Amino acid sequence: MFETLTKAPADKILALMGEFAADPRKEKIDLGVGVYKDEAGITPIMTSVAKAEQRMNASAKTKTYVGISGNKGFNAAVRELVFADTVPAGRTRIMQAPGGTGALAVLMELLYRAKPGATLWLSNPTWPNHAPMAKHAGFKVDSYPYFDTKTRAVDFPAMLAALDKLGPNDIVLLHGCCHNPTGANLTNEQWDQVAASFKRTGAFPLIDLAYLGFGDGLEADGYGTRAVVNAVPESVVAFSGSKNFGLYRERVGAAIVVARDEAQADIANSQLMNIARVTYSQPPDHGAEIIRTILEDKDLRAEWETELATMRNRMIRLREKLSEAIKAKSNSADFDFIAAHRGMFSLLGLPGEAVENLKTGSGVYMIGDSRINVAGIPEDRVGDLADAILATIK
Repeated sequence: MFETLTKAPADKILALMGEFAADPRKEKIDLGVGVYKDEAGITPIMTSVAKAEQRMNASAKTKTYVGISGNKGFNAAVRELVFADTVPAGRTRIMQAPGGTGALAVLMELLYRAKPGATLWLSNPTWPNHAPMAKHAGFKVDSYPYFDTKTRAVDFPAMLAALDKLGPNDIVLLHGCCHNPTGANLTNEQWDQVAASFKRTGAFPLIDLAYLGFGDGLEADGYGTRAVVNAVPESVVAFSGSKNFGLYRERVGAAIVVARDEAQADIANSQLMNIARVTYSQPPDHGAEIIRTILEDKDLRAEWETELATMRNRMIRLREKLSEAIKAKSNSADFDFIAAHRGMFSLLGLPGEAVENLKTGSGVYMIGDSRINVAGIPEDRVGDLADAILATIK
């Protein structure tokens, strides 16, 4: 049987994790894997999460299935978190999924069932898993301009010009906030122009909302998603609770459909549940129940929002410190963009040779395209990291 197979290519991020773990150097720095880390270098359990789990353990009476659509309280709470009252609930359907990746997978298959001849457009660059997932679903995949490698900012004129050329047979994947891998994000005014473009062209938006609250705050980060969804009759959103609730291993996400009317919403939802049934059948509940408990409780929600703000502000502070350190040591503004970016990641724009030299020479690990996880920077070693980066580009 298996003699017909060839070895699958290794996932670069997972391979980098293995290399870092095997590196015996105490001074090594992991800027590769996309998880939040605190001052001690630990990915913590949020206190609001721990309290929610305690309540759950004390009151739990069963471990039976929750159904294909998942935890209904979680679904309602996530709908409110993402849309508030900006989208009529009757036009939306939401299904819990195994993580944001699971949500993307079922939504891509839903869209392929609806329009198998469509092209799915991805930003250039984008999260490395987007293209393989889209191709696995069956789509033709293309890209639209997004990041200007010279300015380290969004090349918005080129992006908008590309979007304006699309039409009803095109699906466009947008990063709702905190663009991965670049960290360069649209302004509210640019989001409004993107929303207007979708309204003009009839192209279909697929929004990946993996980092809500990690950029400038829950309301600010949700602006783009709400602007686009409210401009068009139909859209889908993949939500993840991995980062903003620190629930990486719980794999909790949600697939959200916004349809023209309730009848079409019901049809789309029936297909979504059919897809889930033949893949993972029913979603895990533990992480979803944690999020439901937090979002439905006034005090726990306030505590969670405070913790989320602490995480967000720490990443902003690290950005500013690294940018200032590089500027002070080089007398150059070339890396000022790091402070302007938002979210967990920034794309430094270093050549592959420099990335390799950073790893072998200084024990600084980052993805091959020079994407760094800002939250992985040890605050007491910002100067060392600045020195290492500058040493590679001399």
